[in-house]
Amino acid sequence: MLSSTAAVSSKREITSFGELRRRAQLLGAKRVAIVVADDEVALTAADGALHLGFAAPVLIGDERKIRTLAEALGLHDLVARAEFVGTEDAATVAAQMARDGQVDLLLKGHLRTDELLHAVLDKRAGLRTGRLLSDVLLYEDTLAGERRLVGITDGGLNVSPNLEQKKQIVQNAIEVMRSLGGARPKIALMSATEAVSESVPSSVDARELTRMGESGQFGDATVFGPLALDCALLESAARAKGIEHPLAGHADCMVVPNIEAGNLLAKSAKYLGGSQCAHVVAGAKVPILIPSRVESADDKVNSIALGVIFASW
Repeated sequence: MLSSTAAVSSKREITSFGELRRRAQLLGAKRVAIVVADDEVALTAADGALHLGFAAPVLIGDERKIRTLAEALGLHDLVARAEFVGTEDAATVAAQMARDGQVDLLLKGHLRTDELLHAVLDKRAGLRTGRLLSDVLLYEDTLAGERRLVGITDGGLNVSPNLEQKKQIVQNAIEVMRSLGGARPKIALMSATEAVSESVPSSVDARELTRMGESGQFGDATVFGPLALDCALLESAARAKGIEHPLAGHADCMVVPNIEAGNLLAKSAKYLGGSQCAHVVAGAKVPILIPSRVESADDKVNSIALGVIFASW
């Protein structure tokens, strides 16, 4: 059970990565499986999360390789305090451990994303919920003059989702944003224009998803589109275009039309905007973290913090 301080804090919306880490600290250490853990950045992130107090790392894979690399990196405390699980099939073992409640979340190490997800989605693993898996990335947005965490989904898994798949992507995004303290998440349905046109299929899907939201299918959340990027994040842009909807300019999470748009938008926020990031795959029974190989240890610590919070929600 959360302490009274933690319980009160958990109701406040998280607006920065510093707050994200502090919130995770209040929740205590979750068992984080690093899958194929002989990875320099993943081990460094696991060590960081261990010392911040919100991760109990479980290092899965070739134990000799993992220990040798961790010692070479000077991560002696991690070696002393982490649990080691030696196996040649780390993804399958990690999925089984998650199914059996032996770990609380999965972090990709030195393996491909599809290898990890194949094990997670195997019916024998028991981690399916019937929901589509989708990735929600967070970055720190300051366009409106104040710092806040904004989500982008799905730039990681679903290549060209249809309407039903987008509905599930929206549902996953709502759950992630609620775990951050958003009482009524504002989910923007992205397109190239605010006008609905049959020649722009994403705008038609956005109209249908907006209707679903208005009919209550997404519960206590505001879902609206189509919106272009400027009108999703800047009230002044929305006002200039005559858009008076309360979500316009205040999106908590942006649902992109396809994986290309999501990938470009997320990487623009990180590399052109200079923001750190965090992201989590929702839709399975446990949070799954699939950071890019080029993300920093700090980004991966943020993702572990987000996974801890989402696992506790």
